[in-house]
Amino acid sequence: MGIVRVDVVRLPLTLREPYTIAYETVDRAENVLVRVVTDGPHVGLGIAAPDEGVTGERIDDTFRVLSDVASGLVGQDPLRRVAVCHGVSDALAAFPSARSALDQALLDLLGKTASLPAWRLLGGFRTRIPTSATVFLGPVERVVADARRLLDGGFRLLKIKGGDDPDLDEARLRAVRQLAGPDTPLLFDANQGYDAETARSLLERLADVRLAIVEQPCPADDVHALRQLTRSVPLPVMADESLLGLADAFHLARGEAVDMVNIKLAKVGGIDEALLINGVARAAGLEVMVGCMDECALSIAAGLAFALSRPNVEYADLDGHLDLLDDPTSGCLSLVDGELVPSDAPGFGLADV
Repeated sequence: MGIVRVDVVRLPLTLREPYTIAYETVDRAENVLVRVVTDGPHVGLGIAAPDEGVTGERIDDTFRVLSDVASGLVGQDPLRRVAVCHGVSDALAAFPSARSALDQALLDLLGKTASLPAWRLLGGFRTRIPTSATVFLGPVERVVADARRLLDGGFRLLKIKGGDDPDLDEARLRAVRQLAGPDTPLLFDANQGYDAETARSLLERLADVRLAIVEQPCPADDVHALRQLTRSVPLPVMADESLLGLADAFHLARGEAVDMVNIKLAKVGGIDEALLINGVARAAGLEVMVGCMDECALSIAAGLAFALSRPNVEYADLDGHLDLLDDPTSGCLSLVDGELVPSDAPGFGLADV
């Protein structure tokens, strides 16, 4: 089998409504589809989900760099996916979501060739996993209304965005706890909004709210602040934007800076890199969440395959596709009572797009 063509296609995606986090408001999303076409019967599919604030990529540059490397892949054996990815690693070094897209497409193709779903190929430790659902920034009344809608929709794990104002965050989280009751896990994601002392003071005031996790409360490049907070509060502190690759995982683990890490395929450069990071986390005793960007269902299915593959993945935050109105890849996974269930079709579950 050989690669005869690699198509790179921009996918503009419509959000149900704009949303706000601590450092930006998002009113649209765009992914890049990679189609690895072979001289056999199958096509491999992958998705790049660049985010300049997290992955350092602009959509135009991601599209360009993938288009630039596409012709050089012609004639290669797509089942040697590590070799293929390694061959363009220098060209894609600054483009983790582009690396992830190619990695996904080749794994999808391997699954189709083997007539096996990707989640089984990767290990298949679980067959489904609950996903958190995100409540974005807004007035307390809107946050409560959004939380009620998600709970009524069957979600059993809520992520509450914050980081813009500690007093407002306290009011939001208390109101959602009152709505959700004592047993629903609540994750608080401050998106780098606070210094260590502000975060510590807020979390002390929220002790009776019993948060399950606090995610990236301090700036991504301030590992010292993360370490200070981790050592001063009794609940798990999780790194997200501070974790961009294997070296970051090593330094966070060696410095005992956090209790958990959030691994996103688009952020770290694909499934193989995610598995290496997961190994570091497991050796260091760090719990793992598998997260996502604003991504269509195809790349969520890739993240899901990874999340299902390893026993130390404790949480999934794979809801990035749920607010997309025109996703051409929907159908490769399903949501059942707040749990994500993968397709049992080969690869990631789509024959082509």
